Amino acid sequence: QVQPVESGGGSVQAGGSLRLSCATSQYARTMAWFRQAPGKEREGVAVIRADGGSTEYGDSVKGRFTISQDSATNTVWLQMNSLEPADAAMYYCAASPFFIAGSQSLLPKWYNDWGQGTQVTVSS
Repeated sequence: QVQPVESGGGSVQAGGSLRLSCATSQYARTMAWFRQAPGKEREGVAVIRADGGSTEYGDSVKGRFTISQDSATNTVWLQMNSLEPADAAMYYCAASPFFIAGSQSLLPKWYNDWGQGTQVTVSS
């Protein structure tokens, strides 16, 4: 079982940047970041696949967030720029041993291994 561990959350003013990290104990073919704000459903933010490094992004973060990976260390990062108050949420890292293709990879149902989450707060 892959056990993701997130770090890097915190508080930032609108327009600022944060970088989240996720380390896993084992290789995972598909890694993703999700977020969940109070009273809202869990939302897919970004996905990266170990095979070739292809990515997917949620519509609300395209052009502002970048997901990247280091396969040698089983680490994934989420660089978040131009943060908005609407980006405030608990951010979760998720992993799957399978190659999840297309935009469905942004759906939480495909992932069995989840981290504990890291809080991101954005003030206006």
